[in-house]
Amino acid sequence: MPIPTVMSNPDAGDAESHTRRVAGGELATLLDREWLVTNGLGGYASGTVAGAATRRYHGLLIAAHPAPLGRVMALSVLTEQFRFPGYRSQLVGGAERPGGGTDVHGADVLVEFRLEYGLPVWVYRTDGHTIEKRLYMPHKSNTVHVIYHLLDGPGPVQVKLWPAVHFRGHDDAVTTPTTLPYVLTASEGEYELAGGLPKFPALRFKLDGTEPTLTIDPKTVPDVLFRTEESRGYEGVGGLYEPGVFRVKLRPKVPVVLTASTENWIRLLALPPLDGYEVERTRRQRLIDAAPRPARDEFGAELVLAADQFLITPAARVMEQARAQALGHEARTVIAGYHWFTDWGRDTMISLDGLCLATGRHREAEAILKSFAQHVKDGLIPNFFPDRGTVGLYHTADASLWYFHAVQRYVEATDDRATLRALLPTMLDIIAHHQAGTHYGIGVDPADGLMRQGQPGYQLTWMDAKVGDWVVTPRRGKAVEICALWYNSLKLTEGWLRECDADASRPGSEVTCGTDTPNQRADELAVAAAQCRASFNRRFWNDATGCLWDVLDGEAGDDAAVRPNQLFAVSLDHPVLDEDKWAAVVGVCRTQLLTPVGLRSLAPGSPDYKSRYFGDLRSRDAAYHQGTVWGWLIGPFVDAWRKLHPDDPTAGREFLTSFRDHLSEACVGSISEVFDAEPPYTPRACIAQAWSVAEVLRCWVKTSGG
Repeated sequence: MPIPTVMSNPDAGDAESHTRRVAGGELATLLDREWLVTNGLGGYASGTVAGAATRRYHGLLIAAHPAPLGRVMALSVLTEQFRFPGYRSQLVGGAERPGGGTDVHGADVLVEFRLEYGLPVWVYRTDGHTIEKRLYMPHKSNTVHVIYHLLDGPGPVQVKLWPAVHFRGHDDAVTTPTTLPYVLTASEGEYELAGGLPKFPALRFKLDGTEPTLTIDPKTVPDVLFRTEESRGYEGVGGLYEPGVFRVKLRPKVPVVLTASTENWIRLLALPPLDGYEVERTRRQRLIDAAPRPARDEFGAELVLAADQFLITPAARVMEQARAQALGHEARTVIAGYHWFTDWGRDTMISLDGLCLATGRHREAEAILKSFAQHVKDGLIPNFFPDRGTVGLYHTADASLWYFHAVQRYVEATDDRATLRALLPTMLDIIAHHQAGTHYGIGVDPADGLMRQGQPGYQLTWMDAKVGDWVVTPRRGKAVEICALWYNSLKLTEGWLRECDADASRPGSEVTCGTDTPNQRADELAVAAAQCRASFNRRFWNDATGCLWDVLDGEAGDDAAVRPNQLFAVSLDHPVLDEDKWAAVVGVCRTQLLTPVGLRSLAPGSPDYKSRYFGDLRSRDAAYHQGTVWGWLIGPFVDAWRKLHPDDPTAGREFLTSFRDHLSEACVGSISEVFDAEPPYTPRACIAQAWSVAEVLRCWVKTSGG
């Protein structure tokens, strides 16, 4: 049974209208709905609305620490019991058991779940009492506070809380042993649980309220079912460890707060939890206030808060933070998706516009561009950084080219020519390496000026699924979007060099352009761009399909698969495709690929088409780019659509409306990574994806008509 959504004050245009409510419902429904809170370091809290953990990543505190530790599971589950006057008790939360059993309670008394400023709120009503629970993480702190209020009823209510822990990497299997020699120490109401090994930081607890106590009763909770892990082909049954039970009285106007943290006590106690909650709400209000007006309406404000979840300081890379601070800025990056992704170069550059520029966070966009510039190696920016490492992996053919796109959007939004000129040497280096040829077979074919790429065993485009040695969509050769991005990069850099040359030629100017001969280098890039464009239009048009080839000169020849990649030949700032072919490309993508929640990655009817993204890893990756719908692709589609309708300032908005309803399913308040290719377009994979949120928000602002 679907959970109905009720929006408050739908006509208001400020953050106060941003309260997304869902009612209580059947347990299965509450187990399918998830929530996410992040801390700006890569750490997070996440779980189901029902309170049970169904993923290895579900927990109330996943803390982000320097490498090689990375993100660690600290507090996994919190089971609650409310005991009312008259001795009636109500359990909330718990765990599922293998074989269909369940110890999950409270679905029948949960009357409302909502997000306020993106923060989760549960409301329980039973036995004449109404209890509200809130949860938040202070910004840039590995801390979580759970706050209980007695809204209605005489009380007092005796609250019992059983914290269950599992010290492990957040990506480790749920079968990771829990048999560490846990050691619990207590001092004047402050409790510290250590794992007995130097690997994991201690977990600190504090309980505030009336007559708080802790009864030490250590035990292992075996055979906990993590149903989503099991459905995805992973180990699905594991154990947790409970150190004891907290007891406290909840009275009217006297809230109860349970705090869990891996921070030191001095920092943890510096800001009282209730004050910290108001500070965090104020921070979130300021994010909305700083956004452009089209991003402050009801839907836009929700996306602004969702966008905030992905912008982080990379806690794992301490040296990068120190270097950035020494240079006068802050290291910033983008988590590609929750729960398992780290920061990916491609995702970051595609998302930068929507996450930073469409939200007014220009300084963070600058910091991200400068941070990634420090990691360019042999003309490539990293594909991604490992969760527990500090050195990036570089096997990507398009991330470096998306960097030019991100710089262009940043300069367009800020007119920050100083940063542009500071980055020009890096971008000229990228171009030089691509022209000469760099790793993984990435380089320009001198015969036609088109970009080719590919090396056996590697997946270098955004369609990068790989299982073992099987690269599902290798696309080795001349991929259509890589060639479009290359042309766009050449034209952008040509323009920047000519502008810089004009500024440097002024008497007394101290402007530098990354080369002693900017105008000459611009002429060379113009020649390369002209060759690329002529070859592209001569070779990529496929009369048989009425659109573009997906890959030319591949291992098996030319690939005629109808995919969304061809949209970039139209959508980018400098489209490589001749204008008389734009309508045909957009038309094919609309009729064969467009869905209410993004574009299919492959047209139905293709031999490799998969309608459902489900099952174990091999089954999922076989479908990942073979039909599965990607939300982020709505961005280039809307861009291309608007080029066909230049006189309509709201052109394309109609393609975004279904995402509003999606904010009440899967991860409430965010947008999933992918969806099944056929109705009902079930959301799949990451519950919150950076480029999905970024592209919908960017297009929402762009199509506002303002």
